[in-house]
Amino acid sequence: MIQHKVLFVCIHNSARSQMAEAFLSKHGDGLFEAESAGLEPGLLNPNVITVMQEMGIDISQNKTKSVFDLLKEGRSYSVVITVCDAASAEACPVFPGKSKKIGWSFSDPSSFKGTKDEVLENTRKVRDEIEKQVLAFIKEASNVEYWTK
Repeated sequence: MIQHKVLFVCIHNSARSQMAEAFLSKHGDGLFEAESAGLEPGLLNPNVITVMQEMGIDISQNKTKSVFDLLKEGRSYSVVITVCDAASAEACPVFPGKSKKIGWSFSDPSSFKGTKDEVLENTRKVRDEIEKQVLAFIKEASNVEYWTK
């Protein structure tokens, strides 16, 4: 079975990239090896931990990682997917080898304001958008032609 290495990148590796990594690992049927990292690693967002647990996915023990450390280690990826806004995505390093670079834009759960329930509801919306995008990616990337474009 061919396994494609996919890296999800956002600013702090505390929310969006963590969710995307978890969903690709869950739904990817072993076709993908998913990792995530951030430009400025922070602390895992507790609201993201909560909404992922609601989906039966425990990311509470995940550590945030630096995309630059992965680059220094010489890691290579089939696809690097940014999950932050376009301006932040431009700061992502280029990884060696033949990797596709894809940009997905999602709201940052760490920026949500309001009551705890409002913040959780907005975080759920982002979670669901990310899962939908990951499922679409899996469908597209499961086609051999995707990798030859």
